[in-house]
Amino acid sequence: MPPDSPAAPRRVVLAFSGGLDTSWCVLHLIGLGAEVVTVTVDTGGLDEAERRRIGERAGELGASRHVLVDARDRVYEDHVSWLIRANARRGGVYPLCVGAERVVQARTVARVAREVCADAVAHGSTGAGNDQIRFDVALRALLPDLPVLTPIRDLQVTRERSAGELRAAGFPVRAETRDYSVNRGLWGTTIGGRETHDPWASPPPSAWPDTVDPDGAPPEGVEVVLGFRAGLPVSLGGEPLAGVPLVERLNHLGAAHGIGRGIHLGDTILGIKGRIAFEAPAAAVLIDAHRELEKLVLTRLQAHHKDQLAAVYGMLLHEGQYFDPVMRDIEAFLASSQRVVEGDARVLLRRGRVEVRGVRSPYSLMDEAVGRYGEDSRLWSGEDARGFARLYGLQGVLAERARRARP
Repeated sequence: MPPDSPAAPRRVVLAFSGGLDTSWCVLHLIGLGAEVVTVTVDTGGLDEAERRRIGERAGELGASRHVLVDARDRVYEDHVSWLIRANARRGGVYPLCVGAERVVQARTVARVAREVCADAVAHGSTGAGNDQIRFDVALRALLPDLPVLTPIRDLQVTRERSAGELRAAGFPVRAETRDYSVNRGLWGTTIGGRETHDPWASPPPSAWPDTVDPDGAPPEGVEVVLGFRAGLPVSLGGEPLAGVPLVERLNHLGAAHGIGRGIHLGDTILGIKGRIAFEAPAAAVLIDAHRELEKLVLTRLQAHHKDQLAAVYGMLLHEGQYFDPVMRDIEAFLASSQRVVEGDARVLLRRGRVEVRGVRSPYSLMDEAVGRYGEDSRLWSGEDARGFARLYGLQGVLAERARRARP
């Protein structure tokens, strides 16, 4: 056990997915003499059958209590809504599907731990990926007096060992029929394994679990109109919708047209390169539509500084820094910038592509009453333009003349 862990924990709250590693954790913690309370947090990827299977699995393994929490609204309100406002894509590609989920899961585990008076919390992350950092940082922030147990990481338990010990204890292990690890959530699905480990390779059609192959999608596509208010989507096709059902409907609609596939290669929190495939139809549609509406209503300086802060926000969320106060500071800036991001975006979804065909807003900076781009303008005369052109870039003109004057 780690130095900060109790020698014999009495009651442990475990973040439980029902998979191989967390199933082994239940047996291991019970073997230490602990009562184990399992917590499963639905962040958008579970159907009713899977929820029931996970609960039954926890009971079979010996958990004294299993808690299932539907946290989709929390994921949307606390995280996805800010990612939409920020147009956040890591590396310009990846819409940050997983990082936000881990924060919500850790916060739920912490709440249950306080409710049941646990003296430790645990998760099943390995020592290789980003999730261990996200869970550790969040749980340390929320439960500073409780140790965080990570038996898979601390004991370097391989999947072969955990599967073998579960079978030996009489618990069947589901045969893995996939070559990929798939994590579904409200804001998207990540796919890892095989080709994602080779930066030259691309996943075959069979690796994508939910979206249709763009080449096989309906050739005519479908056009949708999204309504926004204060930077957030509030309607689809004229029908008012709350955040979660709107995202879920767009995920389903986009998937049928091959929307949202991508591969992200970037830096992990631990400092090595990582690569992941993803499907995020709603994110692809909403971010593109929102960005185009922003272009219509924000000033050049607003857009410039917002893009810089939004990139920092996405980086910190991805890297497990949600609880740093700077995140609330950036959210305050984002909220202020979104006061005029209101209106509609007309979007065509066709064979894997998102095409924003038009935007309109009561705050449009292209309104004829304010200023309109064209052959002429009501805001200045030709003489005004001539004077501006003479002054604009003056230092560059003088610098070029000075260089040419030298022999």
